Amino acid sequence: MNVTVVACLVGTVGLIALAVLSSAIRIVQEYERLVVFRLGRCIGERGPGLVLLIPFIERGVKVDLREQVREIPHQTSITLDNAPIAIDFLWYYKVVDAKQTVIQVGNFEVASQGMATTTLRSVIGGIALDDVLSQRDHINQLLRVKLDEVTERWGVKVTNVEIREIIPPKEVQDAMNRQMTAERVRRAVVTESTGQREAAVNVADGEKQAAILRAEGDRQSNILRAEGDRESQLLRAEGFSSALERIYSVAKTIDQKTMTLQYFETLKAMGTSPSTKFIFPMEFTTLLENFRKGEE
Repeated sequence: MNVTVVACLVGTVGLIALAVLSSAIRIVQEYERLVVFRLGRCIGERGPGLVLLIPFIERGVKVDLREQVREIPHQTSITLDNAPIAIDFLWYYKVVDAKQTVIQVGNFEVASQGMATTTLRSVIGGIALDDVLSQRDHINQLLRVKLDEVTERWGVKVTNVEIREIIPPKEVQDAMNRQMTAERVRRAVVTESTGQREAAVNVADGEKQAAILRAEGDRQSNILRAEGDRESQLLRAEGFSSALERIYSVAKTIDQKTMTLQYFETLKAMGTSPSTKFIFPMEFTTLLENFRKGEE
């Protein structure tokens, strides 16, 4: 009986020691920090790695330092021109001061969601509907700045805000669809007219180039033809010149009697003609005198 009691006591002490030891030893990851409270007073941050706490005196609260993302579901907001519009967005934040995050806010998740919702409505209320639909980047920047102003005192830095979807009223959607259709028709007409104009310009350019080529071809042809005629005339002139020179050289070797006989042959041929009139050159008597003198 005494052995059983002793064993129970030893087991109880062991369990208590194990519980105390487990509460005193904390493992902190690289992306975490442990905010330590000693008797209710914050004494700073510890970690990463192995952290030893004084049992029953010190208490640690882990804080994740990684960048976090939170979704704000569709919220209906009223624009500056009194148009209801539904918007949802994502916002990204990162803890930069773990101690302030634990001390300054009790439930950061709930507080941040409520703060993001009211900030969205405040920002959208100061912007007209057309600007809300066309200036997403500007709205993202405004939301980020305003959220960061609130979360700064909690040791949290808002790194980015992205609007995911904007749902305008149904009548606005119908008007946007009609406008989109009209714009597409206009672009199609402009594209078609531009294509026709470019085609006409290309055809005109082609005809102009063809006319230029034809004119150039005609000019080259005329030049070549003129050069051929000139060469031909030069060759004929050279032939006539050579023939005359040869005739002249041969004529210089012919004596007077031969020339007179040639005249007689010509007259003989003329006599066979059916003509009734004969024309004798003035030199005919001179030729006869030369022929008579030659016989003497």
